[in-house]
Amino acid sequence: MFQFTEDCKTGIPQIDSEHEFLFSIMNRITETLQNRLDVQEERHLLENYLEQLREYGANHFAHEEAYMEEHGDPELEHQKKAHASFVKKIANIDLQDLNSEEKRKILEDMILFLTKWLYQHILGSDTLIGHVWNTADKEAEQIDDICAFTEAYWTYIPQVDKEHAKLFEIIGRAYYLVERAEGELDYDSFMGIMDELEDYTHYHFTHEEEYMESIGYTGLEAQRRAHGVFLAKLADKDEAENVEDRREFVEDMLDFLFAWLSRHILKMDKLIPVPKV
Repeated sequence: MFQFTEDCKTGIPQIDSEHEFLFSIMNRITETLQNRLDVQEERHLLENYLEQLREYGANHFAHEEAYMEEHGDPELEHQKKAHASFVKKIANIDLQDLNSEEKRKILEDMILFLTKWLYQHILGSDTLIGHVWNTADKEAEQIDDICAFTEAYWTYIPQVDKEHAKLFEIIGRAYYLVERAEGELDYDSFMGIMDELEDYTHYHFTHEEEYMESIGYTGLEAQRRAHGVFLAKLADKDEAENVEDRREFVEDMLDFLFAWLSRHILKMDKLIPVPKV
């Protein structure tokens, strides 16, 4: 069953309520498939749930996109593309003229898709609605100040804090290179920093997850899901080579990565228990 945990919340009541409703639909579909009800009853329930998913896609995404547009969120276009992929997936599901086993296989595949899509989309995009920097934010502060690893980010777990500070420092160097570049961006230097960030992120997440496992931390699986989202976004850095406006692409990517990382630390990592002395 799919739990709508604290790490999935955006802090925007309507969006969180609608996300929680999506989790409930997924749980009902899963429960129906597991119970193996009477064929007619099962068909009626599953078709009803699919219709709810289609309505969800039409209504929730419209609400979410309207909120983002109202607040000038720079991730709006990326969100629209992700929403369109969800709507297309659901629209292509047709249970007519299929026997029970065929329906079950289609819906089981759909649940796998939705699970992956849902956690990646909510943890990687929706929780940042209203939190990703825009040009005005960056002009208002110096990059050095924005990327400073201040006490607000301390978990009081020495190794974790040391590694978080290193991640902030690497991202700060990438920002400095991009923001101070005049004319053409030194792409090779930028990619060198991003490769360093990717390698160190793997190194840090491994240590952090090992620590959480060693203390039996109940939030470990949620952390692993969140870490996977960040690593997947980092892997997108290679797409910069093929885009028309490379500078805009890398600026957007840095904004996303730092906003995600800082919010993840404040919202999730600070909940990890401090080691006992």
